[in-house]
Amino acid sequence: MKKISAKKTLMGMILIPAMFSGAVLAQETVIDKDKSVKKPEAYGVDDRGIIARNTTGLCWRTGYWTPAMAIHECDPDLVKKPEDAAAAAPAAGVAAAKTAPEKITFSADALFDFDSAKLKPNGIQSLNEFANGIKGLKYDTIIAVGYADRIGSDEYNKNLSIRRAESVKAHLVSRGIEPSRIFVDGKGEANPVTGNSCVGDKKTKALIECLAPDRRVEIEVAGTR
Repeated sequence: MKKISAKKTLMGMILIPAMFSGAVLAQETVIDKDKSVKKPEAYGVDDRGIIARNTTGLCWRTGYWTPAMAIHECDPDLVKKPEDAAAAAPAAGVAAAKTAPEKITFSADALFDFDSAKLKPNGIQSLNEFANGIKGLKYDTIIAVGYADRIGSDEYNKNLSIRRAESVKAHLVSRGIEPSRIFVDGKGEANPVTGNSCVGDKKTKALIECLAPDRRVEIEVAGTR
C-alpha cells in the first residue's frame, strides 16, 4: 500500500477549503467582462451559478448579506409572505378610521343655574344625548373642562368651574362611561370667549347676560368609529 506523507495530507486539507472559500467569496463583488462592478451578491454561488451550501444544507451568506436581501430558498422565515401583507391591510384600515379630537361646548347656563354646579333637567338631557352619541365610538379619554365668567374672585371662579366639570363627569359615569376614562379640569375665568366686548365690573343683569358665552363646559373626545 502506497504511503501518503503527513505533509501532503495536511496541505490537501488546507487547500480544499481555501479553494471552496475562494469560489464563494468571489461572488461577493462580481466584475463583468466590461470591467464594470456589479451589485454584491447576498449568497455565495459555485461555478455553475448555483447557491453554495454547507454540510448541513444551509446557504452560504456573503459578508454583504442583510435580512432585506433574504430569499425564500435560503431564508424562508425572513421573507414576507403574501398572507402577512394581507393581514396588515385591515390594521391600516383601522388606523385610517381614527378621527381627530372632537370638541363639544355646552353652555354652562344650559347645564346649570347661575352660580351653581347642580345640573338642571335640560342639562341632564343634553348630556344624555352626548353619551348616546359616543356609544359607537372607541375612545380612550374624555376631557371635560369647566369655565366661568370674570364676575367674582379668581379663586371662586376656579373652584366653581372645577365643580361643574366634576358634575358633568359624575353624570356621564352614571350613563355607563368608565370614570377612569374621564379627565376633568377647571380653568376659571381663563380664555374668555367674549374677550373685551362686555363692559363693566359690577354684577348687573346686562353684564351677566353679556358674559354668558364665557360660562361653559367643553368636552373633548377622540377615538375611532
